[in-house]
Amino acid sequence: MPTFGPVLTAMVTPFDEDGALNLDKAQKLAKYLVANGNDGVVVAGTTGESATLTHDEQVELITAVREAIPNHDLIAGAGSNDTRAAIELTKRATAAGADAILTVTPYYNRPSQAGLEAHFAECAAATDLPVIVYDIPVRSGRKIDTDVLVRLMGIENIIGVKDAAGDVSETASFLAQAPAGTEVYSGEDKLTLPLLAVGAVGIIGVGTHWAGIETAEMIAAYTKGDVEVARQINARLIQSWDYETGLEAPNPVPSKVMMNLLGVEVGQCRPPMGPIPAGLEDDARAVLAGLDRKL
Repeated sequence: MPTFGPVLTAMVTPFDEDGALNLDKAQKLAKYLVANGNDGVVVAGTTGESATLTHDEQVELITAVREAIPNHDLIAGAGSNDTRAAIELTKRATAAGADAILTVTPYYNRPSQAGLEAHFAECAAATDLPVIVYDIPVRSGRKIDTDVLVRLMGIENIIGVKDAAGDVSETASFLAQAPAGTEVYSGEDKLTLPLLAVGAVGIIGVGTHWAGIETAEMIAAYTKGDVEVARQINARLIQSWDYETGLEAPNPVPSKVMMNLLGVEVGQCRPPMGPIPAGLEDDARAVLAGLDRKL
């Protein structure tokens, strides 16, 4: 069995009208998610606009969500492109009650593979919690080489990867070489079913904000061997995955529009994300209609 449940959402961070962190709404959102198909949440990840949060805000968010969902998985985003900052945040997230740490590839400064390996090893050494490495080259600017990932899995508390690299065949190669028990979570919703086929254990999703139940059903069907049922559910979810990000409305802008439409208030994104393009709420309504979801 995987360390955590198969369906986790990279939770958006709610803000009020002035752009301040809204912890009450964060707690309500976390409760909504675990009541609607999710086994737990990732807080203060990139979908949670971690780049615009202070470390104090991130710790406050972890603490509040931990209080709201004490019996569900809580993974804390604690990454940075500054190794010292990531270590400090990892320690603080551990003390705040997280169940695990998600640490993203250092972004913008594009270190060497040796630099990446040292960064992740030092972050893992700062906690006794399980650590998941987040590989997302489209945002970080650097793919973690497979041989580096394999070596990192040899560190006792690094348990797996959130895979948003977009190369299923390379993920298969990684899992073939990695230690037994290595866990891969899909970090790209539309590739979840293909990743399950090569050994992924679940998803850390975005569309799972509103389609957690359907995603859980898809993963459960595949796990039971009902591949055709899983394929049919996957086909229904394609519209959600197409909606969740794009050039005019990058993640997490669409998710916030969707959750506000569903009555789970999360506010808008902090700059520089936004503004909300015209017609995005209509697109959200169409997604819900495709899922037979009534407002």
